[in-house]
Amino acid sequence: MENMKVSDQIALFLKNNEIEVVFGIIGAGIAHVFDSIEKLGYTKIVSVHHEQAAVMAMGAYYRVSGKLSASLVTTGGGSSNAVTGVVSCWMDSIPGIIISGNEKSQFTTSGNSLRIWGVQGYDSVAMVEKTTKLAKRLTDPKRVYAELGIAKDVALSDRKGPVWLDVPMDIQSQRCDLVIEPKMEKVAEQNSVSVYNSLEGADNLLKLLANSKRPVLWLGHGIRLAGAEDLIEDLLERLRIPALISWQGIDMIDSNHPYVFGRAGVYGQRYSNFIVQNSDLVICIGTRMAYPQIGYDINEFAREAKVIAVDIDPIELNKFKDRLDISVCADAGDFIRTILNKTKNESICDVSEWHSKCLEYKEKFPKIASEHEDTNGFMNSYRFMDRLNKDISANEIIVTDMGTALLSAHQVLDIVPPQRLITSTGLGEMGYGLPAAIGASFGSDKGQVLCLNCDGGMMMNLQELQTVIHHGLPIKIVIFNNDGYLMIKNSQKSLFEGRYTCADATSGVTCPNYTKVGKAFGFDTYQLHNWDDYETHFAEFMNNPKASICEVFMDPEQPCLPKLGVAINSKGELISPPLEDLSPFISREEFKKSMIIDPMEKSLNIDS
Repeated sequence: MENMKVSDQIALFLKNNEIEVVFGIIGAGIAHVFDSIEKLGYTKIVSVHHEQAAVMAMGAYYRVSGKLSASLVTTGGGSSNAVTGVVSCWMDSIPGIIISGNEKSQFTTSGNSLRIWGVQGYDSVAMVEKTTKLAKRLTDPKRVYAELGIAKDVALSDRKGPVWLDVPMDIQSQRCDLVIEPKMEKVAEQNSVSVYNSLEGADNLLKLLANSKRPVLWLGHGIRLAGAEDLIEDLLERLRIPALISWQGIDMIDSNHPYVFGRAGVYGQRYSNFIVQNSDLVICIGTRMAYPQIGYDINEFAREAKVIAVDIDPIELNKFKDRLDISVCADAGDFIRTILNKTKNESICDVSEWHSKCLEYKEKFPKIASEHEDTNGFMNSYRFMDRLNKDISANEIIVTDMGTALLSAHQVLDIVPPQRLITSTGLGEMGYGLPAAIGASFGSDKGQVLCLNCDGGMMMNLQELQTVIHHGLPIKIVIFNNDGYLMIKNSQKSLFEGRYTCADATSGVTCPNYTKVGKAFGFDTYQLHNWDDYETHFAEFMNNPKASICEVFMDPEQPCLPKLGVAINSKGELISPPLEDLSPFISREEFKKSMIIDPMEKSLNIDS
């Protein structure tokens, strides 16, 4: 056995497990680990400027490369700063190892009544144990290497997610024999799931499918997490039924595949919502049926359809247990392979008439409609995304922040693999875009990334512009300038009789001149005020080998449409329409013609 400093053992673990890139910020509480990694010379440390950015970048690195990464954060504020990124990874099931430093172990014991012993040390493990698969403080130097191995296995097993190991600075600096133990029995996770009933649902699904006239697949990010995205096309060709794609899964399959019919949801595509709501069988694989997908009332979702859900997490299946006809707790890849194996030599169903109806919906309700016209001399963000479809490269990696950038992109962009579209859909934290773009660039060998932001969200992690410049990353940043927080303005307009508070320059919040800011950091900058500017500058912006910023000026009052919103009925009462009835409301005559199932009475009474 070799006698080694514990921090050297941590660096060796990263090398032995081929963890090539980690993200973090140096601090006294984690200094030994930084030094050991640098000394060993295998793992690259990307130093960012805020710990939440380190964890966000770590997650995006995994999304793009499929390789595990880690975040290194110091004690005190370094650890607390990381929490937003941890929660984001937790909600989107993204694995990663967070290694935090802490005060000396004698001052970091759990369960004491003191708020704090000295300075900066606190119980970071207790803080994150509800949003990690495993959170543990390591106080036995001889166990550190083994515990890292256990944590890695936990992060990557079953429903993936982040793990957190807290290593006090006196443990980091101790020397002990390196013990690389054989694979150990996995410890209990704080937030564990167990897979059961993995294949039993396939036969029942096929029976229902054989009798279905209007089936729909709904495919989600769990398929990619299972490493099974390459099976999707085979599944569609085998079953030959219409498919919807969750926002997290958009980049798994060609958006223009003949059996792919868009993205349903509260901010969905109108034709997609008509399809799922008029179906008689919905088969959800690897998507958790979040409210932004299915609407606000589960009993109004696909109300004449049987619903099958395939999920690796039994807790997710239990969420809507009374609405599900079949629940299958399984790895999405295992389930798809089972379906493919069971349908090799047989035709399951003929739904060509239903497929034609779906094509009719798609033609009748295009993604870009009259509500997306340019207004007041500004560029509409939805039309911008529609044009972007023609001007991005065949292998473009696109990362979005929140707000207008998120909604416009996910409602309009057509993605064709190997193109990628990445965002945070669970936590939906403003400020995600830029750190994630950094992680995505490193995950593609410092490749080009198109980062779609808004002026409000850009301020949340503005400091990471320097990280882009320092590493010479070819990141293209589009900033939609809508004078503050556009989605909040839309909400305040409908909720508070048009009164704005802290949403734009007149109500208490401003954003800087990003052209000047970008130049100060060393970016090349562009501005688009109209489509003539687009024709003149956008190709140059995209082809510029350097990091660049392009401001797109939008109408500060642009609505985000279509969406599921409140309506006023013929009696003047506020009502909440079902998922198929998006705002702006189409005529009631056209709406009734578009429904196969009986419309809900409240939809018929909407004053459109």
